[in-house]
Amino acid sequence: MKKIIIDADPGIDDSIAIMLAAKLKEYEILGISLVSGNVHVEKGRKNVLRLMKFLQEDFKIYMGSGDPLCKEFINAEDTHGEDGLGETYLDYDEKENSGDAIDFLIDEAKKGDLTIFALGPLTNIARAIERDRDAFKDTRIIVMGGNFRSHGNMSPVAEFNFYVDPEAADYVIKNAPRMIEIVPLDVTREFVLTPSILSYIKRLNLEMGNFIEKITNFYMDFHWEYEKIIGSVINDPLTILLERNPDLFQGKTYNAECITDGPARGMLMVDAMDFMKKEKNLIIYEEIEVFEVWRDFIEVITEREVDINVLGDLL
Repeated sequence: MKKIIIDADPGIDDSIAIMLAAKLKEYEILGISLVSGNVHVEKGRKNVLRLMKFLQEDFKIYMGSGDPLCKEFINAEDTHGEDGLGETYLDYDEKENSGDAIDFLIDEAKKGDLTIFALGPLTNIARAIERDRDAFKDTRIIVMGGNFRSHGNMSPVAEFNFYVDPEAADYVIKNAPRMIEIVPLDVTREFVLTPSILSYIKRLNLEMGNFIEKITNFYMDFHWEYEKIIGSVINDPLTILLERNPDLFQGKTYNAECITDGPARGMLMVDAMDFMKKEKNLIIYEEIEVFEVWRDFIEVITEREVDINVLGDLL
């Protein structure tokens, strides 16, 4: 089994990514480390408990950074709702936390053969690497964050996770001992959960479809109001789908950094033309096979086989 950690700020799309990972028999989820982002870590903890109740799973929860490295904390409750799950305020059962997220990340990384899915601001990852960089020499870090050729969602040039803690993003990019992999808005904007796709998910697995519908209604309203999209972009599950089927994603290596201040705060500045002649320090995924990625997502989340003709009509 593949040992994974999900470092997240749940969050609607984070929650869908966690549900997706939980359905995969090849994954051993060592724990979920929480960071403030879409919502504060305390609200994120409650949302993991809500997922545990729905999935009938038992995740170890590790509490991480409540604030960015330097900046004042900004949440995304306008996007995800005050509770972080579309203002559904679902029931949950209390459980004791398993410990500190930074200690957990370092301890598990030292054991080797680990993949971290970093779905929120990179505060926890930065603090862990700063404390013990060598521990992460054999750790694969797949990040949902940043934007390259696409516009941002917090400013013309910045994606939310990188905007919230740009110092952390810049630190991880420059200091991770193994080249990090970034799934940016460029590809996540191609992965839109439409009402039609959601309806198909409900046909295949009504219980799962109803749950996803419940938590994404608020999200869909937000996307319509601000981006005139009928549906919702579900960013974070693409990190899981990339790890499972890398052939469906096209990536390139670049040198990049994250701008930390000023009007370009949070911008992933990519040296695509190699002006700076610096060593390449990350992989950015720029294209995806949308049909096959959706097929994989739907089959895993519903535990049912997809009819390719029906899916073709939906896309």
